[in-house]
Amino acid sequence: MKKILVPCDFSDSAVQAFKFAVEIANQSKGEILLLNVVELPVIHENVMMPTFSFEDTFLKEMKERADKDFNKMKTKWAKEGPKVSTFVEYGAPTPIISQFVEKKKVDLVVMGTKGASGLKEFFVGSNTEKIVRWSPVPVISIKKSVKVSSIKNIVFPSTLRADEEKLTMRVKALQAFFKAKLHVVNVNTPANFRTDVITRQQLKDFAERFMLKDYTLNVYNDLNEELGVANFTKEVKGDMVAMATHGRKGLNRLMSGSIAEDVVNHIECPIWTWKSA
Repeated sequence: MKKILVPCDFSDSAVQAFKFAVEIANQSKGEILLLNVVELPVIHENVMMPTFSFEDTFLKEMKERADKDFNKMKTKWAKEGPKVSTFVEYGAPTPIISQFVEKKKVDLVVMGTKGASGLKEFFVGSNTEKIVRWSPVPVISIKKSVKVSSIKNIVFPSTLRADEEKLTMRVKALQAFFKAKLHVVNVNTPANFRTDVITRQQLKDFAERFMLKDYTLNVYNDLNEELGVANFTKEVKGDMVAMATHGRKGLNRLMSGSIAEDVVNHIECPIWTWKSA
């Protein structure tokens, strides 16, 4: 967690993400890249207001406003903290952020989220949800103020499949960074029912295979995976959830959904996600 990107629209959730990222960077001796993405309005040229003149004025004003707000944030929350660089880009947030991650070789995105609900969630989703779906690097989604020192219990929902090696090794590194207890949970649903005897043995094999330390193994029965993760997290007083997302898109996403994206929208604690293959 050496190069941390914080996409910033200066909302409260974005400020909370920045504060959390500052703590992470201080602990990891990393740096922060603050990025404000300005969505450009659709302008129709006319005789009274040439398009290029309006755009130049608009872009200049947006840049000046962002720089002013960036300075306030740095002065208030990172005065004695890590190196913070600021950037203003123009365009649609999701592709701009994705390109920025690759261009700057970012290894973690910390992003505020307000969540989404109803038809908006089903058809559009929040910007954070889109980044979670596409980001090639881990994303930590933040909804409210949280301290790094408060992360003591990390919930790790797992399918217990053999191909989760890369994911599990990343989660172990996350656990070590926060010095937290890991709660591995397999959510058992009516649609994918397995007996507890079978699942508990698989959990034990999983823990031995990956040489887990300071952990608990859990089977949780619920109506669906999202409810199971949410209810289990509440039950064990989880401070963070760490899970994979599979980057589904189009009809596949509408038909199957994404558990990780639903969790980002509906659970209050920080959510760490990583797009698995």
